[in-house]
Amino acid sequence: MALVYASCVEFMGTGLLITGSSGSGKSDLCLRLIDQGAKLIADDQTIIENQNGQLKARCPDTIKGLLEIRGIGIVEMPFIYETNINLKLSLRAFDQIDRMPEKITELIENIEIPVYYLDAFSDSSIIKVKTLLQIQNKQRKLIR
Repeated sequence: MALVYASCVEFMGTGLLITGSSGSGKSDLCLRLIDQGAKLIADDQTIIENQNGQLKARCPDTIKGLLEIRGIGIVEMPFIYETNINLKLSLRAFDQIDRMPEKITELIENIEIPVYYLDAFSDSSIIKVKTLLQIQNKQRKLIR
């Protein structure tokens, strides 16, 4: 079990671990995903654990149901207690993301999961997340 500096939501039935440096847009992306139907797990700190070969995420008790919204403050939000993590989004600036990236995976708690780089502040960030999930769920095919 580990406490990681990351946010987490469940979107389209998939747990997303969202990492990035301070100010990279983790909470902002969570807010926009929640607006599109995602469920909050944790903002800024996530407990992750390997449970029988499945990567589980949950929120520390002290911040359950809380989301920091820049310019507004810390706001209570509906949340769920845990989710299975199936994808990691690593937030980067637009100019730090390859146009045609190689497939990247990361070993977290001895479980390999796919990692994608994303600019959280891009207008297309939500549709990119939806497309990634459609590819992962075999509803779309990644050609290259």
